[in-house]
Amino acid sequence: MTTVGSAAARHHLGVRRLLAVPGFRRLLISRLASQWGDGLFQAGLAGAVLFNPERHADPAAVAAGFAVLLLPYSIVGPFAGALLDRWDRRRVLVIANLTRCVFIVLTAVAVGAGMSDVPLYAAALMVTGISRFVGSGLSASLPHVVEEDHLVEANAFATTLGALTAVLGAGSAVAFRTILGEGDGGSARTTCVAIVGSLLAAFMASRFKPGVLGPDEVVEPNRTITAVAMGLLDGAKAAWRTPSVTGVLVALLAHRAAFGISLLLTLLLMRYSVDTGIAGLGQIAVAGGAGILVAGIITDRVVDVLGRKLAVSAALVLAAAAQLGLGLPMLLPTILAGSFVLTFAGQVVKLCVDAAVQGEIGDEVRGRVFALYDTLFNVTQVAAVSVAAAVVPIDGRSPALIVAATALYLVGLGGYLLMLRRSPR
Repeated sequence: MTTVGSAAARHHLGVRRLLAVPGFRRLLISRLASQWGDGLFQAGLAGAVLFNPERHADPAAVAAGFAVLLLPYSIVGPFAGALLDRWDRRRVLVIANLTRCVFIVLTAVAVGAGMSDVPLYAAALMVTGISRFVGSGLSASLPHVVEEDHLVEANAFATTLGALTAVLGAGSAVAFRTILGEGDGGSARTTCVAIVGSLLAAFMASRFKPGVLGPDEVVEPNRTITAVAMGLLDGAKAAWRTPSVTGVLVALLAHRAAFGISLLLTLLLMRYSVDTGIAGLGQIAVAGGAGILVAGIITDRVVDVLGRKLAVSAALVLAAAAQLGLGLPMLLPTILAGSFVLTFAGQVVKLCVDAAVQGEIGDEVRGRVFALYDTLFNVTQVAAVSVAAAVVPIDGRSPALIVAATALYLVGLGGYLLMLRRSPR
C-alpha cells in the first residue's frame, strides 16, 4: 500500500539533483545576484533616508517613500509583463540588469548630493521597477528549466534562497555603511556597490541560448503597442479563469496589507521607541530571513502532505495569531519573534502563489500574470502603509493597527476559501 509520505518522498527531487540541472543552476545564480544587489540597494537607501543623522523621517515621509518607489511601477508593470510573453526573455533579463546598473549609479549620485523628494525617488523608482521586472522574468522562465512535477520544490528553493540572499545584501549594506560612513557620502558609496549584483545577473542570463527561456508561443496582437496595452487585461482574465490562482492571490494580498502595517510600525518603533536604529532593523531582517529559510525547507513537503488549500489556510491562521499575540507587547523580543512567524507564514503563501501561476497558467500569458501579481502586491502594500501612516503616532505604538492587521489575515482566509468555490472557466 502506497502512503502519502512515500508518494511525497518520490515527488521530492532534492537540492543536489536540482543543482545538477545546468539551466536551473544558471537561472538560480542570476536570481541570487540580482536579489543580493536589491537587498543591498534597498537597505542602503533606507539607511540614507530613514536612519541618516542628516535627515529626518516621520510616518508620512515613510509612506511617501513606499508610494513613490512602488506605485509608478505598479501602473506600468502589467503592460511591461506583455513584453515577457512577446520578447526573448533571455535578452530582456540581460538588458534589464544592465539598465538597472545605470540607475543605481544615478541614485547613488542623488544620495551623495543630498537630494531628496523627486530627484532621489525618481532614480530609485527606476531601480525598483526594473528589479520587479527582472523578478517577473525569472519566475516566468523557471518552467523552461525545471519539469512541471518539480516546480513547487524548485520554486521554493530558488525563492527562499533568493530572499535569504536579499537579507544578506541588506546585512552587507549595514557593514559597508560602517566602513564607508553614515552620512550622505557614505550612503552613496554603499548604494553604488549594488551594481555588482546586477552585472553578475546579466552575465549569467547571457549564458542561455536565445529562446531557451521562452516564450514558446506568442499569442498576442501583431503590433507591440497593442500587445503591451492589453497586458493588464490579459493577465487579469487569465488569473480570473483559474480559481486556484485567484484564491491564493487574495490570500497573499491580505498578507501584504497586514505586513505593510506591521512594517510601518516596526520602522517607527526602531527609530523612535525601541531606539536600536538600523542595527535593530538588521536583527529584524535576520529573524525574517530565518522565517523565510524554514518556509523554504518545509513548504514543498507540507503542500505534498496537506494539499495547497490546507497549507495556505493554516499559514493565514498562524499569521493572525502571531500578529495579535506577538505584536501587541511592542518590545524588541516579541517584534523579533513576530518577524520570524509572519515572514514564515507569508513565504508559505507566496510559494503557493508562485507554484499556482507557474503550473496552472499557460506559458503564453504567464509573464503578464506574474506582472499583474507583482503590481497587486505593490499597490496593496502601499495602500496599507498610507492608511496606517494617517493614524499612527510617530513612535509607532498603535494597538488598534495591530488588531486591524490581524483582522486582515482572517478576511484573507475567508476570501481565499470563497474564491476556491468558483468553477474554473
